[in-house]
Amino acid sequence: MDLTTIWFLLVAALFTGYFILEGFDFGVGMLLPVLGRDDRERRVLINTIGPVWDGNEVWLITAGGAMFAAFPEWYATLFSGFYLPLLLILLALIARGVAFEYRHKRPEATWKRRWDTAIFCGSLLPAILWGVAFANILRGVPLDADHEYVGGLLNLLNPYALLGAATTTALFGTHGALFIALKTTGDIRHRAGALAVKLGLATTVATVAFLTWTLTIRASAAAVVLALGATLALLGALAAARVRREGWAFTGTAVAIGLTVATLFAALFPNVLPSTGDPAGTLTATNAASTPYTLKIMTWVAVVFTPVVLAYQGWTYWVFRKRIGVANIPQH
Repeated sequence: MDLTTIWFLLVAALFTGYFILEGFDFGVGMLLPVLGRDDRERRVLINTIGPVWDGNEVWLITAGGAMFAAFPEWYATLFSGFYLPLLLILLALIARGVAFEYRHKRPEATWKRRWDTAIFCGSLLPAILWGVAFANILRGVPLDADHEYVGGLLNLLNPYALLGAATTTALFGTHGALFIALKTTGDIRHRAGALAVKLGLATTVATVAFLTWTLTIRASAAAVVLALGATLALLGALAAARVRREGWAFTGTAVAIGLTVATLFAALFPNVLPSTGDPAGTLTATNAASTPYTLKIMTWVAVVFTPVVLAYQGWTYWVFRKRIGVANIPQH
């Protein structure tokens, strides 16, 4: 296996980790006004992700950095062609991060409601737009022979991309509901578990439809196997949620999200951004890659630092593994 293929797999792994971990963050944020009936319950929900949300975003930064260094042509074309959706994602993430930090600074209910709205919108918008972005990466976009994007915003809002948006939003919502059920006690836990079962039905339909459509656009043996695995994991998560086995259910949605993202990358390879216009504009893992020397240096850096980062993040989740409830939140 050459370094180009290795780095394609590493970029895929980084985005997979990002969607699994940040997926339940987005889900908790989207469900804040649904499951948080009063301020103390909303504080419980925010505190379930409080110790980890910023660490989860590191996966996105690392994935973007790896793409920039290993596949500069892919990075340049993607970030110029998808400029508006990616800018909206960035602004939403900024608003959400600021809301987490500023919500508790003042006691007024109006102040808190505004930041709660920012958390909700800052979670919902990326959940939608990531689905649009990755569906278009798989489907392809109009590129010219110089690998420049020659389409407009409406080219990105095609039916397949909109189904991708619905799928990621539903997956993250279900994933987040199960995380809340796994991390809380009392009434919030039971309401989150019941909501996860209801959301899980719609999520399964959307995911199966999206994966089926994906395989009709581009398919490989690996993509078919991964898509079947994602479907089975989602069905298993739904079954576990029905009998209130939150740990198994949450593991199931994590695996389903991971295999869904892996399906997209498996179907995409060896391309990284197909062209629906000039065939010469298609970016592949080969013509978009950096020099072999650059990839070699990056590989050694990744070998040294990746285990350290994974160990630290695993330790963080272990330290903050206990459930919390309203009883753990002071009145003021």
